[in-house]
Formats: sequence, structure tokens, C-alpha cells
Amino acid sequence: MPDAQPAPAPLETRVRDVIDGLRPYIQADGGDIELVKIEEGWVHVRLKGACRGCPHAAMTLQHGVERHVRERVPEIHGIVNVP
Repeated sequence: MPDAQPAPAPLETRVRDVIDGLRPYIQADGGDIELVKIEEGWVHVRLKGACRGCPHAAMTLQHGVERHVRERVPEIHGIVNVP
């Protein structure tokens, strides 16, 4: 009998794991990131601290957070920053 593959972790758990792995880097720059919700393949996050209003925040989300999330959780469409 072939070995059964374990079921993949729930979507929210996988996304949260990626965000939690990136959090120390964001915190090192005086900011933070919070997972608000996942809706129809879109991850809604809230940037806090120094990241709020930072001109580089959009770049951090798109080229940092979104890229890492989509690599590890390919069914995600993208990241949305919510106020």
C-alpha cells in the first residue's frame, strides 16, 4: 500500500506562516504587518508602524510580501493593503 500524503495545511495557515516568516524583517525597519483576511484568493493585510505611509510600502508589499506568499501559496492572486 503506498504511503498516504498528508493533507495540505489550510490556506490561512500557509499564508500566515509566510507572513510570520517575513515579519522580523519588516519589524527591523520599524514596521509590522497584520493578516486581516483572505477573500476569493486575495490576501488583505494591514501595514503598521513605520510602514504606514512609507513611500516604499507598496514596493515592499508587491516585491516582497506578495512574491513570497505566491511562491509558497500559488492559489493566492495577490496582496491588498487595507487601512
